[in-house]
Amino acid sequence: MTTLQSIFLGIIQGLTEFLPISSSGHLVLAQNLFGFKEAGLSFDVALHLGTFLALILFFWRDWWKLFKAFGRSLKQWNFKNDPQQRLFYFLIIASIPGALFGALLEKQAETIFRSTFLVLINLTVIGLLFLIIEKIAKKVRDLKQTTLKDSLIIGFSQALAIIPGVSRSGITITAGLFSGLKREAAARFSFLLATPIILGAGLMNISKIYEQGNNGVGWSNIIVGFLSATIVGFLTIKYLLSYLKNHSLNLFAYYRFLLVIIVIIYLLISKL
Repeated sequence: MTTLQSIFLGIIQGLTEFLPISSSGHLVLAQNLFGFKEAGLSFDVALHLGTFLALILFFWRDWWKLFKAFGRSLKQWNFKNDPQQRLFYFLIIASIPGALFGALLEKQAETIFRSTFLVLINLTVIGLLFLIIEKIAKKVRDLKQTTLKDSLIIGFSQALAIIPGVSRSGITITAGLFSGLKREAAARFSFLLATPIILGAGLMNISKIYEQGNNGVGWSNIIVGFLSATIVGFLTIKYLLSYLKNHSLNLFAYYRFLLVIIVIIYLLISKL
């Protein structure tokens, strides 16, 4: 692997991890259609930790307030009148379904879920869901007005993201909109919720690195990939939140449809 390839993969990770277009779906299509090979577990973990660092760098003030609220809750429970306390515990509750489904369906996620046909179906269905939710959702509530019901809906929706083509950010933002949250509030909750999930995914695989090594990828390339994922991930979060203040998810739905059409045309031509 060259330095340019490491940078390119870091950029792709930083973009697709947070844009609602499915990073795992793109990876499956790249592997199945073009024979793209994964760079190895060490590199994959580095990219995930890079996007985790991007989340921390962008949301550190939010997390500082949330942990302070957690500390306050230990001294004085004020769940009703302290929105930061509520948000902290709602994020914990919302994290549980995704963690459970991820542990239970880990093998399926690496085998039967990784089919080109399934990815194309999911890209299309979730794209249609974007268009529908944008039309029917009220989008009136701020992040401080998040409820237990919201957190459960968003948490269970995140469990679906284990299937390539769904997109963790896409399905959780959509669930937030369905619950009545404003776009930016839904996206912010989605990204805060992604922080422990992405960290957990990275840490779960760190123990395997010792067994598998770095798969021939130089540590300098791993560091470059990590930094690329961090920088691009940070910028993606920043501009996506800004974009969603005044724009809908429709653009990402159209991108999904276009990608599906391109892949189908490629498959038809390749069989001629």
